[in-house]
Amino acid sequence: MKVVDPALATVPEVHGLLTGAVGPRPIALASTIDADGRPNLSPFSFFNVFGANPPLAIFSPARRGRDNTTKHTFHNVKDVPEVVINVVTYAMVQQVSVASGEFPGKTDEFAKSGLTPVAAERVRPFRVKESPVQFECKVKQVIETGTGGAAGNLVICEIVLVHVDEHLLDAHGKIDQRRIDLVGRMGGSFYCRAHGDALFELTQPNQHYGVGVDALPAPVRNSRILTGSNLGQLASLQAVPDETAVNEYKLTELADLFIGLQGHPQDLEQALHLRAKDLLEQGRREEAWKTLLAFNER
Repeated sequence: MKVVDPALATVPEVHGLLTGAVGPRPIALASTIDADGRPNLSPFSFFNVFGANPPLAIFSPARRGRDNTTKHTFHNVKDVPEVVINVVTYAMVQQVSVASGEFPGKTDEFAKSGLTPVAAERVRPFRVKESPVQFECKVKQVIETGTGGAAGNLVICEIVLVHVDEHLLDAHGKIDQRRIDLVGRMGGSFYCRAHGDALFELTQPNQHYGVGVDALPAPVRNSRILTGSNLGQLASLQAVPDETAVNEYKLTELADLFIGLQGHPQDLEQALHLRAKDLLEQGRREEAWKTLLAFNER
C-alpha cells in the first residue's frame, strides 16, 4: 500500500486523501448572520452530530487551502454565536451548490440560490424552508485548530430546537430513511444520494452480539468462495445450530448434493460453500450455517 506522511505531503494531497476516503459526509447547510444582521448561507461537509444529551453538532468552516483566508460563516458565528443547520436533500442540492460560491461579504446567498428564508424561533439566523429538517443551534465554542491554510475551525453547537417535516415520519415518529432522500459529499466533485437501492439495513448487535468469526470451522473461515462479508453474516448469528438441526436439514434439504457427490469430498465442500453463499445473499443465515456444518457431519 502507498504510505503518506501528512508532515511531508502537500496540503492538497492530504486534503484529497481525506475527502476521498472519508465519505459520504453529511452536509450542514449553515445559516448565520453577521453583526449587522445580514444573512449568510453556506454548506459544509466537515460536519456531524456528536451527542444527544445535550444534542451537539459540530461543523468546520475551515481556512481556505489556497490562500489561507477565512470564511464569512466563521466570522459570523464568532460575532453572533447562533446558527441554523439545515439538512441537504436531493431536491435542493443544486441550489445548495449555488450557495457554496465564494460571493463578496454582503451578498445574500438566499437570493443567489433561490432558497427561502424562514424565521427561526430561538435564534436570529433564518431557517431554510426547502430543508425538511432544521436544527436551531447556539454556538458553544469555536476551536481554531491551526493558523495555516486548510486548518479546521470547529464550531461546536448545541441544538436547542428541531423542525421536522411530518411527511418524513413513520408510524413510530421516527424519520423514515426511505423518504428523507439525503445527499452526502464524496471526494472531488462527487456526491451520493441515500435513496432506493443505495439503502440497506444492517442489524446492530449491541448487547445481542453474534457468535463471531472465530466460531466458524477453519475450512469455512479460509473458504475461497465465501467473502469476508459472508463470514460477517454468519458471525452475526447469536447461536450456532445444534447437531440435531444440522442433521435434519442435511437429510431434507441437502440429500441430493450428498448423494450426487458421494466419494468426491472436495467437490462436495465446494458445492456446499456455493449453496451457503447463495443462501446468505437471500438473508437466510441459519440455513447457510446448517449447510456449512453439514459437511462436518457427513
